[in-house]
Amino acid sequence: MPDFLIDRAVAPRAVLVLAHGAGAPMDSDFMQQVAEGFCRAGITVYRFEFPYMRERRLHGTKRPPNRQPELISAWQQALIEVTAAETLPVFIGGKSMGGRMACILAGVEAVSAVVCFGYPFHPPGKPDKTRLAPLQQSRCPVFIAQGSRDKLGSAEDIADYQLGNQVTLHWLEDGDHDLKPRVRSGFTHDQHIQGALRAATGFIDTYL
Repeated sequence: MPDFLIDRAVAPRAVLVLAHGAGAPMDSDFMQQVAEGFCRAGITVYRFEFPYMRERRLHGTKRPPNRQPELISAWQQALIEVTAAETLPVFIGGKSMGGRMACILAGVEAVSAVVCFGYPFHPPGKPDKTRLAPLQQSRCPVFIAQGSRDKLGSAEDIADYQLGNQVTLHWLEDGDHDLKPRVRSGFTHDQHIQGALRAATGFIDTYL
């Protein structure tokens, strides 16, 4: 059973369940900022951790991510609990691996839409080893906020990928995998995160 971090909006119009990326927990700075941003925008956010991350939190030992079936099982359990507790439309998503698993889940479960931050389109340095199937097979719309120089899927890397009409891409100029731009770009990390949040919130509103 997952332990949730819940950011409840004052007058919520939707619920978003978010999963973390491979290397950082549900209360990382990035996840915290994103959850708080959605909450301020009227979207209640549930965050949960995959089993390997809960073990790391308990024992302090770094562990690799669980195998995909275990990750999907954890996602399904989280979704079951949230939909049992909430009557508002439920959206799912996450950071990097968490967002990818949400897209896989959307291929078998009925959810309103998926919101991803930094989708891992391919392993680092291997743009030919694509991870497009979850996007192409999704049964619902998918929003992706992506840094244009993300090492797991830059604008140049994915220019020729066939993503499908259900995918909406929002690019953050010069952003890396955490959407962070270089100083010389003239943008700040906070600006990019806030821009991604505005675009993601607008996307969610489209499906309410």
